[in-house]
Amino acid sequence: MSEPIVEKEAGPPAAAPTTPGAAGTPTEEKKKREYKDFGHDEEKATHAKVDMAQIELKAEDLYDKDKVDLETVVLDDVFTLLQCTEEGLTQSESQRRLELFGPNRLESKEQNAFLQFLGFMWNPLSWVMEGAALVAIALSNGGGRAPDWPDFVGIVLLLLINSAIGFYEERNAGNAVKALMDSLAPKAKVRRDGKWSEIDSADLVPGDMVAFKIGDVVPADCRLTEAINVSIDQAALTGESLPQSKKAGDQCFSGSTCKQGEAEGVVISTGGNTFFGRAASLVGQDDDTTGHLQKILAQIGSFCLVSIGLFVLLEIVI
Repeated sequence: MSEPIVEKEAGPPAAAPTTPGAAGTPTEEKKKREYKDFGHDEEKATHAKVDMAQIELKAEDLYDKDKVDLETVVLDDVFTLLQCTEEGLTQSESQRRLELFGPNRLESKEQNAFLQFLGFMWNPLSWVMEGAALVAIALSNGGGRAPDWPDFVGIVLLLLINSAIGFYEERNAGNAVKALMDSLAPKAKVRRDGKWSEIDSADLVPGDMVAFKIGDVVPADCRLTEAINVSIDQAALTGESLPQSKKAGDQCFSGSTCKQGEAEGVVISTGGNTFFGRAASLVGQDDDTTGHLQKILAQIGSFCLVSIGLFVLLEIVI
């Protein structure tokens, strides 16, 4: 057992540096490699792009990234822009901001299922099918001939199946939004009037100081002011498979889960203005943009409508 100890102690001295000023350089580089935090971006925090005195405490200014980006500016600028301190807001100020920014929740619009189903029958292609069904009944009934019931029933069934598929897909999108909303934190630990208390997360406003620990869901988008060995699971939002380590100054997204450590942070956005809220709105929104395939189908539907109209008119006249 003594020989290994002697070998370690009697190791050869380190070679002298060949160039002046190079002493200690390998050790310093080794330390840099050891302590480099690969879990964080190397981007440095910036300052507001405009004069902060021109930015008012309202959503139009705070969430305009052409003016200022609360996600990347230095923490001192965050507190200045949000007009708050690490001691938190007062109850009266939080109520004022709640009226100004709205509650920290996602608004969902309930639609009548029957009207939603009928809505899929109101488009050019559906009009063509409806017109064809009427033609199968009206024109075949002339000249003593019986109505063409097989064609009529077949067209109506196709129309109902097409509408049912569209209705099913849209309801699934609505259910996805509800599932996202269910994953939000119901409660939040917040500092008000200098004291920590637990409130409904819907009452959080920009400028609030919040705290969370292992197992908690982050109640709103925030910038960390203190972080002790914090690791956040945000896979549902960003797709990152592993929990991400966070340090003071980093951003945490609403709906992500604290997997390790504990932290305090200042709320920078709530409700639909959070990263979570913007993602949920993209899932459930009605997309008004028309794709190339939809344009072609609309043109085909319009052509069929005109053709059917001319055919019916000629049948009536002749």
